[in-house]
Amino acid sequence: MNDELEGARQQFAAIVLAADRTDKDPITRYTGAACKAFAPVGGIPMVIRVLDALAACDLIGTVVLCGPPQALHAQCPELERRIAAGRIIWLPNLDSPSRSAESCLNHIPSNLPVLVTTADHALLTPDIVRDFLHKSIETNADATAGTIEQQHIAAAFPHSKRTVIKLRDGGFCGCNLFTFKPQGRTLVGFWRQAEDLRKRPWRLIAQVLGWRTVLSYLFGRLTLQHALAAISQKAGVDIEAIVLDDPRAGVDVDKIEDLHLAESILAGKPHTAIPAMIDRSE
Repeated sequence: MNDELEGARQQFAAIVLAADRTDKDPITRYTGAACKAFAPVGGIPMVIRVLDALAACDLIGTVVLCGPPQALHAQCPELERRIAAGRIIWLPNLDSPSRSAESCLNHIPSNLPVLVTTADHALLTPDIVRDFLHKSIETNADATAGTIEQQHIAAAFPHSKRTVIKLRDGGFCGCNLFTFKPQGRTLVGFWRQAEDLRKRPWRLIAQVLGWRTVLSYLFGRLTLQHALAAISQKAGVDIEAIVLDDPRAGVDVDKIEDLHLAESILAGKPHTAIPAMIDRSE
C-alpha cells in the first residue's frame, strides 16, 4: 500500500481551543452565557456544534477540548455528559492559545497527525473538516492552515465584515483550521515565540516574517505562497495554505454581528447588515 493511501486512512486527533481570553468578551456579555464557548448559536452551545462536527467526520479519532475551566462545566450539561462518557478528553487551558495547544499535544501520541480548531467555529461542518483534512493529507507540508478567498465570503455574505489579509494574488481570510503532521509539531514552539513578542512589534516582525517579506507586503508584491515560504523558513517547518471553498469556513463568532450572521445562516435566512447592538449586561 502506498504512503498516500496509508495516510488517508489514518485518523487525526483533534484539539479544540475553548478558553475565554477576556472577561469582557462581547459574545459572553451579550448572551449571558457562562463563557464564550457556551454561548448558544441557534439554541445550541457553539462548542457542542464544533464537537458534533468533529464527531461526524470519519477522519477524526480522539478529541481533546482545552478549556473552559472545569468550574463552569455544570453550565453545559451536555458537555459534562460527553466528558464523563469519555467521548472527549478535557484539559485545562493555559495562559495563551499556543501554550494550550502545546499542552494538548503532550497528551496526544507523537505519531498522530493533529487538527487544531476553536470552539467559536459555530458553522463548522463534517464536510468542511473532511475537505480540509483530505487536502492537508495530499500535501507534502509539515503543517497546514485553512484559508478562504475573501471574494467567496463577500459573495455569500455581503454584509459580513471579516479580517482580510490583502496580498498580490487576492484577499484571504483565516478559517481557524490547522493541521500538524508529527514533524510539524515544532511549529507550536515558533507560535509561542511569536505570542511572547506580541508587545514588541519590531522584534516580532524581524523574527516571524523578516524585513524583506514585510517590505514586499507593503509594496503589494507579496503572494500567499511567498508569505508562507518566508514563515516556513523562519520556523524550520514547511507550511502550506489550504484554500477552502465553503464560505462558512471563514466565519467564526467573535462579535455580536457574527452571532446574528451564524444564526441567519443556520436558519437558512438571508443575512442583512445589523446595526451595533447594546450590551444586555448594561
